[in-house]
Amino acid sequence: MGKTGGRGDFEWVYNDQPHTSRRKEILAKYPEIKSLMGPDPQLKWVVSGMVLTQLLACYLVHDLSWKWIFFWAYAFGGCINHSLTLAIHDISHNVAFGNKLAKWNRWFAMWANLPIGLPYSASFKKYHIDHHRYLGGDQLDVDIPTDFEGWFFCTPTRKVLWLFLQPLFYALRPLVVNPKPVCQLEIQNAVVQLTVDLIIYYLWGLKPIVYLIAGSILCMGLHPISGHFIAEHYMFLKGHETYSYYGPLNWITFNVGYHMEHHDFPSIPGSKLPQVKQIAAEYYDSLPQHTSWTRVLWDFVFDDSIGPYARIKREYKLSKQE
Repeated sequence: MGKTGGRGDFEWVYNDQPHTSRRKEILAKYPEIKSLMGPDPQLKWVVSGMVLTQLLACYLVHDLSWKWIFFWAYAFGGCINHSLTLAIHDISHNVAFGNKLAKWNRWFAMWANLPIGLPYSASFKKYHIDHHRYLGGDQLDVDIPTDFEGWFFCTPTRKVLWLFLQPLFYALRPLVVNPKPVCQLEIQNAVVQLTVDLIIYYLWGLKPIVYLIAGSILCMGLHPISGHFIAEHYMFLKGHETYSYYGPLNWITFNVGYHMEHHDFPSIPGSKLPQVKQIAAEYYDSLPQHTSWTRVLWDFVFDDSIGPYARIKREYKLSKQE
């Protein structure tokens, strides 16, 4: 794809995000897309199957040697855990049980959170709303790297380190950029998670806990699935801030690759986003898209024009409390 400014500063723009106007235009032309909005009845069963698979894996790995714990954490368990973080992403939009049962979605996200090993779902929900409402918003969208990240992680070696440490930055960046008070759901999330971790430790010892947490950290870092973190909003082509990927890894990531479609219609579950693309094909086929998340990671590391600074930022004249 074309070159963009990878060093020096972010790309500041002074217009609204493109998703708002495109959503209105597509809905005016294809009102049937509204029928795709609402809960996905299959999601709860798919997610529950994944959670139970990981709990079974905890039993199966508890007698393995440490090298095999880390092997299976990276090759198998971490893939499921990364996929569960993307299920939690979908659930944060209330697509498991619908908007009328919002609390059910919050509790179900905690169930999906269990194999990840660390409490995550309630905090993610709290910040993810801002990512949609204030896409690229300075000090509002915590998906945007900090100035330090842009300045420091600018060489291939440092960018590899940044990708490896991505889970750490995702966890700590909100506390620096846009700290919010701890809410009751986050406390409940932490209590539920710690309780289940302790039960697993009591039953099968330390190795299953390491298997779960190491898998989450490793597979949200330097791993092919993690290419989606970079592919979604890093500016590989100047002026374009959201990109879709339509390849096979969507099958195990709840179609998070359909990212332009998701930002256009966040209340449509991932399972139905391909239908959005099919119905309104002329709006998406001509836009830049990625064909490989692995290639995205390779280009991010070795292309000097791309780095943590390769993001579009905008100022929102709004209070953070809004």
